[in-house]
Amino acid sequence: MPEENCIFCRIANGEIPSAKVYEDENVMAFLDLAPVHAGHTLIVPKKHIKDALAFPAELASAVAAAVQKVARALVAATGAQGFNVLQNNGLAAGQTVFHIHWHIIPRFEGDGLEMWRQGSYLDASAMQEMAKKISLAVQK
Repeated sequence: MPEENCIFCRIANGEIPSAKVYEDENVMAFLDLAPVHAGHTLIVPKKHIKDALAFPAELASAVAAAVQKVARALVAATGAQGFNVLQNNGLAAGQTVFHIHWHIIPRFEGDGLEMWRQGSYLDASAMQEMAKKISLAVQK
């Protein structure tokens, strides 16, 4: 069910114009208004879903197929040497529209885009302790 004030629901319903590049019964893809590089595309489910924690597994294959189809076309259209697929969850992670969506960003050699700085664990035991905490939480 669409959310009345959700911009992505309104785009998917045709209430707001977009630069649409793909659509099927479950998803829609359109160009980002503030692209990292020309061709930066968003994939959104037509159904309003807040984030990955609410995302139903039965939509995963439809989204994955759309990401693959659009990414292949994006690379062909832009001449990109690669691409990133990003999905942010929560304000702290950079989610600004609370309707789950995937960014497909074309990438070029030497384009200067840095995604994040790599970190490290203090030692192997700290890494194993974190793995144990996550594993226990997964089992709940």
